[in-house]
Amino acid sequence: MSQTSTGSAKATSIETNDVAPIPAAERHGKAWHLFTVWSSPNLEFATIFIGALAVFAGLNVWQAILALALGNGLAAITHGWFSSWGPRHGVPQMVISRSAFGLRGNILPAGTSTLVAGIGWFAVNTTSGAFALTTLTNFPVAASVTIIILVQVIAAFIGHNFIQKFERYAFFYLAVVFAIVAAVIVSQGHYDVSPTEDFKWGAFSVGVALAYGYTQGWTPFAADFTRYLPANTSPKAVGLAAGLGNFTATTMLMSVGAIAWSGVVGEGLPTTAFTAVLPPALAVLTLIGIAVGSVSANVLNIYSGTMSFIAAGVKLGFKTRRAIMVVLAGVLGGGISYFAVEDNFRFIFELFLLTVGYWLAPWVAILVVDRILRKGQNIDELIKEETKHSNIAGPIAFVVATVTAVSLFAKAEMPTVQFYGIFTGPGAENGDWTALIGFVLAAVLYFVIYKATNKK
Repeated sequence: MSQTSTGSAKATSIETNDVAPIPAAERHGKAWHLFTVWSSPNLEFATIFIGALAVFAGLNVWQAILALALGNGLAAITHGWFSSWGPRHGVPQMVISRSAFGLRGNILPAGTSTLVAGIGWFAVNTTSGAFALTTLTNFPVAASVTIIILVQVIAAFIGHNFIQKFERYAFFYLAVVFAIVAAVIVSQGHYDVSPTEDFKWGAFSVGVALAYGYTQGWTPFAADFTRYLPANTSPKAVGLAAGLGNFTATTMLMSVGAIAWSGVVGEGLPTTAFTAVLPPALAVLTLIGIAVGSVSANVLNIYSGTMSFIAAGVKLGFKTRRAIMVVLAGVLGGGISYFAVEDNFRFIFELFLLTVGYWLAPWVAILVVDRILRKGQNIDELIKEETKHSNIAGPIAFVVATVTAVSLFAKAEMPTVQFYGIFTGPGAENGDWTALIGFVLAAVLYFVIYKATNKK
């Protein structure tokens, strides 16, 4: 792998580093910066709307908040831990994944991450930003989508240092605006629930899965934004800043969404319905915040989607690889965005979040078990491309666990398409336990296969 060093931490310097370890001369930054890096992209409307989805699943406001906090908490723990690996290894998260999957086997999760981040999440966040811009300006939705796409691609192209700076400054605006919005929505909320109401475990599992899929969705990028930190940066400080940044922002805004759609907002375009209950001046500031938040999220998605693309081992020049990723995100992700704004965004978003958790949970479990089994081992040599490290335990555990969990417990409900695993079915009483089963099964399989194939 080639690497060109810029030797500069300027935000306007276009990053040219590949996925090779960041040299000591280019290490910079502080652990606390990660709080804003991971708070800002979550201070957006897509986060709020997940709270609405939990209510739509059949939960009352308190059940929804509990489910969302649990899902976010589970995801934030591993996100923080994985983030702490960046300063030590100096490479993106999906390169570290080679330890558990091998160089060739890693194409599976790295390729999936590229599609999900650079195309799937790109489309989701572009859609919410376009809704906000249309509500704010009365532009046609298609025009708003185009504007949001262009801004995101330009910002992501510059690279790591610009993204860090952008997220830090965006945080202050987004935090203030959404804190005020939260206070207004909470003051209008309806919190009375029947004490005799049955607890719907099925609906609760869906609420947890939705939050988990969203927040864990950032974990394939965890080390991408910590690898520039000095190697001696405290792992604990890195993990806490990254994990708390994710958990705090997601839980706050998802809770606001749950409260809002439990009797505060009405029908209509999601952003329009939400801002309609706010004072006019605050509504304008919120719409601007939603647009900024969508860009804040997607610059991370495009950037890390590129890193995953390269980590998959595509043999092209660096600039060509980055250009391909930008084109994929702009064309495919943009195309999905145009489709989503014309179709039922609610059902598409819910299906997307659940499927994100389907593959992420097994991948996270495998990396956790691999790190535990390799405790004390220096994996830097294993994850180099030229080492051609092989590990069949990762790919086998990943595929078997994912396919098995989806076949048994998946639940997809759209107006035109329904899919139910063997042990689930329609209605709020039937849940979606796919991510949980996939995590446990992948962890067990990886442990067994690793032990069987690494006997000394």
